[in-house]
Amino acid sequence: MMFSTVLDILWTYRQGFLNGLVVTLQMAAIIWGVGILGGAALGWLGAQHRMAIGLPSRAFSFLLSGVPILVFLFWLHYPLQAMLDVVVDPFITATLTFTIVNVFAVSDLVRGAINDFPRQYRISARVCGLTPSQIAFRIELPLLLREILPGLMMLQVAMLHTTLFASLISVEEIFRVAQRINASIYKPVEIYTALGMFFLAICLPINGIALWLKGRFTRDISEQ
Repeated sequence: MMFSTVLDILWTYRQGFLNGLVVTLQMAAIIWGVGILGGAALGWLGAQHRMAIGLPSRAFSFLLSGVPILVFLFWLHYPLQAMLDVVVDPFITATLTFTIVNVFAVSDLVRGAINDFPRQYRISARVCGLTPSQIAFRIELPLLLREILPGLMMLQVAMLHTTLFASLISVEEIFRVAQRINASIYKPVEIYTALGMFFLAICLPINGIALWLKGRFTRDISEQ
């Protein structure tokens, strides 16, 4: 009975849910794209230049990890804009906040994997006469991807979940749409069940692929 009610609500308010879904997916696309590319670049640079880039990025990441994402979001949305005497669209503020968090989380993941990469692999490749570019693309990159991908995918699922916080600064994403619909018809169980079905449909395949990759490809590549 409840399942049919959930379907009825989804169909009746399909336009509202669709609009909220589009906003959520737009945010996620930016957060994922910029976060992964920017974080990978920052992590690689941090591993190559430990004092100039690695240490400052680790320090900022450490400080950022101690601040709840919601507090960071409110700080960028209210006091910072008041200090600068500007008004920024809440969508931009929320997306920027979550992208910053994602960039530094990905950079930590990438930098750690590069720093932990066994030196003997590089030494063996040089002995075999491989060039630095061949070592990078044929040995280092495949092994690093095996190590990074499962954690990276799970991290992006977590970042998708954080987009729910955007509703608290009036971004019309799917959670805020669900709140508005619930205020009209007051069926919280059915409405939030519908919302949960959306996140399950998006997140379960990603989590499943991440677990499969972890079991299939992740190895202990350190010296035994």
